[in-house]
Formats: sequence, C-alpha cells, structure tokens
Amino acid sequence: MHRVVALVRPVQSVFELGCAVEAFGTERPGMPQHYAFETCTETPGPVPTTGGYAMTVPQDLSALKTADTVILPGWLPVEEPPSDSVRQALLRAHARGARLITICSGVFALARTGLLDGRSATTHWARAEQLRRAYPRVRVEPDRLYVDHGDVATSAGAGAGFDLCLHLVRKDHGAAYAAALTRHMVLPPHREAGHVPYTPPPPPGHALDGLLEWADERLGTPLSVADLAAYLGVSPRTLARRFADQLGTSPGAWLLSRRVAAARTLLEETELPVEAIAVRVGLSSPVNLRRRFRSATGTTPGAYRRAFRVP
Repeated sequence: MHRVVALVRPVQSVFELGCAVEAFGTERPGMPQHYAFETCTETPGPVPTTGGYAMTVPQDLSALKTADTVILPGWLPVEEPPSDSVRQALLRAHARGARLITICSGVFALARTGLLDGRSATTHWARAEQLRRAYPRVRVEPDRLYVDHGDVATSAGAGAGFDLCLHLVRKDHGAAYAAALTRHMVLPPHREAGHVPYTPPPPPGHALDGLLEWADERLGTPLSVADLAAYLGVSPRTLARRFADQLGTSPGAWLLSRRVAAARTLLEETELPVEAIAVRVGLSSPVNLRRRFRSATGTTPGAYRRAFRVP
C-alpha cells in the first residue's frame, strides 16, 4: 500500500491537512483503500492548530524514511525556514524516490531545500510575489492551480490542495477511481481553470506619472501602446523600459490585463451581455473578448459570471 505521510508543524492549518486526509486517509464504503496515511512532526507531542485545539502527533521525522509521498500541508509563518533536520529529512526522502507535494504555503519550505530551483511552482496568489522574491531561482506561476513535476508538486491556495491531491490519485489509480472519490467528496471531478478567476482585480496604478489612471479611464477606446507613449511624450521603447522597471510587464500586456479586469468587474456587477462588455472594455467583439478572457483566466466569461456574479 502506498504510504503517505504529512509533515505537520505548529500552528497547523486544519483545512490544508484535511485536504490530504480526505484524499489519502479516509476509508469509504465500497471503495478500495490504496493509501496508508500518517502524520509526523519534528517534535512529537501536541501540535497547535488553526482550529484552536491541539492534536497529538506521536511520530517524529523518522516516519519520512519509508514514505512514498510526503505532504507539506501549509507552512506558516512562511518567513520561518524549516530546521536543518526537516530540510535534510525532505532531501533524503526525495533522494530515495519519495514524491514531495505541497499545499498552499507549504511551497516555501520545499523551496528552501533547493528542489524547486530552475523549476516552476505555484502557491496562493497573495503569496506569489513573496515566493518569487524569496526564491528567485523558482519560476513562480501564480495562475496555476497546481504544478506537478512527478517527483515534486505544488498547489495554489488551500482549496487547490484538493485539486492537486485528486490529480495525484487520478495519476496513481486512474480516472474512474478518482471520479468515484470525488463523488463521495461531493466535488467536481476536475477543474480546468487556473486560479486567476479567484484573485481580486489589481487596483489602478499610481505610478508612471498618472498614465495608468488615464488609460484606465479610456479602456473603451482603441488605445494603443503608441497612444500610451504619446501621453507621456516618450518613445515606445522608453515606455517599455519604464513598464518593465516599475511594473515588471510590457505596456501591451498591462493594457490587456486591465481590459480583462474591467470585463471581470462588469461580469460580476452588471447584467450587460458579452457583446456590450466587449465594446466597453475595448476588446471590440464577443469573439475577441472570449478568446482573451479565457487565455487570461482559464475560463469563459459565461462561466465566470455564473461563479462570481454579485446579486
């Protein structure tokens, strides 16, 4: 039986640990049990949780020596690095072939081992920039629900922990078994979208000498990068350099992101048809809006409105 061990620490998130327990550690009538689930901690004994209670964890890091999958179900505070004992235990587990997976903030502890250097990873959208700054060798992909490299895998926010765990179950034992598991858990069998739809639209900027506010007020017009450069009285090349330095993106990419953000707001707050929204945000046609919206968010305008419409 595949042995799954969750490495917990104070203060442990009960939801993130619960994602792992539901996927790998819960027996269900009529379904074969493919996994043996356990927990361990660096110092055995009571471990405080975010639920306001302590759970007793009798096993220490030696439990990782025979684990087939090691789960880091969150790591808070993220600024606190894992001890040398924890880091070495994770590296030894990986070296002998164990699969290391993280849920939400757990990626910060895994990144500390160096196993994510030169590879892509994800985490909660609110922590993505912090992860990028703390570990510049990791290619942070904030729009992914999860990233699976086979030997290591990371997930976005806590809810995406379910998506990653179910993905691994599907990979281990097939789509039929994973679908039966999701029916028991009353979850959708597979979410296609990234987690961009769940992130709040960024507020209008206040840099670049008022350009961003000016452009935000004119999204319904056929603005171009040349128009943005002309507003500041600089060349498109100089504008591109300023955007790269101050915002970490290009003028064209920023303008498109603002059009999509405006479309999201209109989908949430109005009953306007997609055709009218496309014109209002400067994407000209519903076909163009749908294509750009899906590329940016991983879902369609219609699906987004059904999920996030504000009554």
